[in-house]
Amino acid sequence: MKALLFRGPGHIEWGDVPDPGVEDAGDAIVRVDAVTICGTDLHIVKGDVPEVEPGRVLGHEAVGTVMEIGGDVRGVRPGDRVLISCISSCGRCRFCREARYGQCRGGGGWVLGHTIDGTQAEYVRVPFADLSVHPLPSSVDSLDAVLLADIFPTAYEVGILNGAVRPGDTVAVVGAGPIGLAALVTARLYSPERVIVVDLAEPRLNAARTLGAEATARADEHPEQLVADLTGGLGADVVIEAVGVPDSFEMCTRMVRPGGRVANIGVHGKPAVLHLEDLWIKDITVTTGLVDTSSTPMLLRLLAAGRLPTAELVTHRFELGQMEEAYDVFGRAADTGALKVALGEPQHNAVTRLAPAG
Repeated sequence: MKALLFRGPGHIEWGDVPDPGVEDAGDAIVRVDAVTICGTDLHIVKGDVPEVEPGRVLGHEAVGTVMEIGGDVRGVRPGDRVLISCISSCGRCRFCREARYGQCRGGGGWVLGHTIDGTQAEYVRVPFADLSVHPLPSSVDSLDAVLLADIFPTAYEVGILNGAVRPGDTVAVVGAGPIGLAALVTARLYSPERVIVVDLAEPRLNAARTLGAEATARADEHPEQLVADLTGGLGADVVIEAVGVPDSFEMCTRMVRPGGRVANIGVHGKPAVLHLEDLWIKDITVTTGLVDTSSTPMLLRLLAAGRLPTAELVTHRFELGQMEEAYDVFGRAADTGALKVALGEPQHNAVTRLAPAG
């Protein structure tokens, strides 16, 4: 089969690899129908995730069709269309029993495209299939559903839930890439007073305004002052870091009010300074996290009900074989205006209901 291979920092290749097969009784082999590229994949290609070995098939987000299952799989069968979660769960270890699947110690957690071959391929082996894939309603397009493999549960769990967003809050989101925009969308489920979005790129700020941000600011034009002006000098109740660079994290800590929360989502490849000389007296809470995907079933219900604007986040679509071109477009987002790229063909499986005669 064809797959996207990591060849070392700065090098990827769409090439031939052996087809995957069932290795454990809990496995499912899934034909990939739709897949996307994550900012974390770009961090891997840059060399920021040294655990990823050269030769690894990248990717941890996909929708596909089950082709084969191991003997212990009960939740899906061949022919089912499924969402592949970015997180795999053994279901037995302490963390899985606490629904903290991202910390799985039984062979799961973030393994796809990390420690085992991932989803940017024609086929993928998914371990622990009963807990790691989700059957999809026929009315949901694959290219919409694929955004629930990672970015929406990540934004919701690591940003909104960890940040404890509440009705009436002022929420500041630093970074208007796919994760930041998904944080904006899911924050609005909690009726905050306002959501302020900060980014360097005007097209991304335009997207934030389209998705409901009450205020936006360029990151290089003193956004801390805008937050102060809108909050009577207090600062934001919740600040969400969705970039993953030291300057943006430190900006977040300057924007938060006393007693507020900073929820870090970004994947950091370099140390960031925690200015405790300023922060110790402010009673702030800083959270970090890897997504658990425990919210995925709920988010799927919202998607099926038309409550999550996923299509607005997909700016570029490609065929699966155009993977290298898609990486180039996504990696040059400042020039191309890319938010989320999707590869594959949309599925239109909804049943058309005809009005009864007469």
